[in-house]
Amino acid sequence: MNSIKKILVVEDSPIVSKIVRHVLKSDDGIEAVYAADFAQTKVAYAAHKDDLFAALVDLNLPDAPDGEVVDYMLEQQVPTIVLTGSYDDERRERLLSKGIVDYVIKEGRYSYNYAVNLVNRLSKNQDVKVLVVDDSDTSRNHICELLKRHLFQVVSANDGIDAVKVLLDNPDIKLLITDYNMPRMDGFELVQNIRHKYEKSDLVIIGLSSEGQTNLSAKFIKNGANDFLQKPFNQEEFYCRVSHNVESLELIEQIRNAANRDHLTNLYNRRYFFEHGEEFYAHALSAASPLAAAVIDIDYFKNINDTHGHEAGDRVLTQFGEILESTLGRFLVARAGGEEFFTLLPGLDNEKASAYLDKVRSIVSSTPIDIGNDETVYVSFSAGVTNQLSTSLDDQLNIADEHLYRAKDAGRNLVIGDDLGS
Repeated sequence: MNSIKKILVVEDSPIVSKIVRHVLKSDDGIEAVYAADFAQTKVAYAAHKDDLFAALVDLNLPDAPDGEVVDYMLEQQVPTIVLTGSYDDERRERLLSKGIVDYVIKEGRYSYNYAVNLVNRLSKNQDVKVLVVDDSDTSRNHICELLKRHLFQVVSANDGIDAVKVLLDNPDIKLLITDYNMPRMDGFELVQNIRHKYEKSDLVIIGLSSEGQTNLSAKFIKNGANDFLQKPFNQEEFYCRVSHNVESLELIEQIRNAANRDHLTNLYNRRYFFEHGEEFYAHALSAASPLAAAVIDIDYFKNINDTHGHEAGDRVLTQFGEILESTLGRFLVARAGGEEFFTLLPGLDNEKASAYLDKVRSIVSSTPIDIGNDETVYVSFSAGVTNQLSTSLDDQLNIADEHLYRAKDAGRNLVIGDDLGS
């Protein structure tokens, strides 16, 4: 979720409130509404309830000394993070059992950074789907409820066989939490089956068991699990393990994405294009379905560099890439190198693909591009499009490249397809 999140901060201490404001200043994704007591909290909630994402709430207020404000926010079903100046095991357990997101001790700036990071974690969790597998209704429902409290998308299964079916129906599942002792297919067998298709870097698996065998954790991990928790587990440890594993998965995805992206335009790079383009090409051959391949080249790009400098040229490439992403993003589009770009348009015949690219050409040629120093330029592109599958994807692109050069020879700012390419 990339939209700005509005949170309610309830804090009666001016010093703590000032620290929280300072921490939030560096986070452009959070907008805070402040209240200093229970009465102000009710007013603030009434004014912002329709778009309030979460709340950071002080436990002891002048007009609510016993945590009444926490109960109020939970009644409104607002994810609530408690801030408190003192640690009390009994109170902490009571608050966690009520359904708060977390319990944060005011021990310095790190505590407030932790609370703010937790808000961002809740936001990211909305895009993370988790599968919980357990044959015990009580245990499964408890785990699902804990995950929903942290705003994960949650699906569940009664045993390993059902879990495999759920995975097939939900390929976007990122985390699987499975019990060990289940009928039909136990946790070990499930992990082994899953790892034939999903790598640890694609799907996180956390094993669970209430059995007392000391080697269960090692067995789970050796069979392919990322982590293991013994039942009954501490609620905070459960959240820490889940968050740690999800964040590790996100970091791997970021690294992969960086390796697959062109550093300047943020479009896919040439290597990624060919890796995934081969899949489109093979499918088009086997299914006898149309696949249009296009080579796009910015017209007179050298003149921009020579006239305005390479920084201006980089700005043109960046903004040109943004236009291609907005218009061709549902297809596979990549920067091939320099001012040249590739795209594959599966499902479109040559006439439709050429017409589509001609609309993109029209958008590009009518869009001013900012090159800095209050200057703008207009650019155009030429493109060649072919649906001739030939003998390989590379050969198909060579045919598109031949059409591109015909477009340039014909005066540029043109899209030439198979009908005009011969």
